[in-house]
Amino acid sequence: MSVLTDQKGLTKTREVIATFGRKEVQPDPAWELDFAASLKEKNSLQQLHEFYSRHREGEADFDYLMRRVLVRAMCKHAGHALQVGPGVVFKHLETMEFGDAVFIGAQAMIQGRFDGNCRIGNHVWIGPQAYFDARALELCDYVGWGPGAKLLGSTHTAEPADVPIIATSLVIKPVVIGYGADVGMNASILPGVRVGANAIVGAGAVVTQDVADFAIVAGVPAKFLRSRLAE
Repeated sequence: MSVLTDQKGLTKTREVIATFGRKEVQPDPAWELDFAASLKEKNSLQQLHEFYSRHREGEADFDYLMRRVLVRAMCKHAGHALQVGPGVVFKHLETMEFGDAVFIGAQAMIQGRFDGNCRIGNHVWIGPQAYFDARALELCDYVGWGPGAKLLGSTHTAEPADVPIIATSLVIKPVVIGYGADVGMNASILPGVRVGANAIVGAGAVVTQDVADFAIVAGVPAKFLRSRLAE
C-alpha cells in the first residue's frame, strides 16, 4: 500500500490492493444449488418472480441468499459467488447467464427481452443504479461498470415521420464490452457499440462508436484521448 500525506501529515491519497478483482471464487454449497434446482422444478417463472420480490429490498444475509438462489432458479446459468444487492430489478431473467463472482449493486436494472440474450462474464462488477438494455448484450470477464452507467441496445427507426417515434419499429443492435474494460460512473453506451478489451470509458462519457482495445475515451460524444499501451 502506498500513502501520500500533506505537510500536516493528513492522508491525501492512498493506493491499496484490489480485492474484488483478485478474490478467489469459493464454490456455493451443494445444498444451495439443489435448493435452486428444486424451486425451478416446482414453480413457474411468475411464481419465482413473486418470491424474488419478497426479498428484493432486504439487506439481511438471508435476503442476499434468497436473491442469489432465486436468480439461479430463473436464469439460464449462474456461476458461483453471485452477489445481488438490494433493489435490483430483472426483466426476462430466463434469457440471462452469469459467470462466477458477479457483483450487481443496489438498485441496478437489467432489462432483457423474451427472445434476447444476455451474458455477463466472470468477475464482473456492476455499480449501484446501473441500467442495461440487455436484449443482445455481452459483458466479458473482469468488466468494471461504474455506478449509474447506462447501456442501450435498441433504438426506434423513427420512420415513417408522421408516426409517433415510440410506435415505430425497434432495431436491436448487439453491444459487447470487452475483457477487462472499465466504464466510468454515469457513462452511456449506445446501441451497436463494442468497447474493446482493457479500454477505459471516462465518467459521464456518451459512447456512440466502437472503442479500440486499450483505448481511453471521454467526453460527449466520447473521443479518443490516448492508448493505455503508450503510457
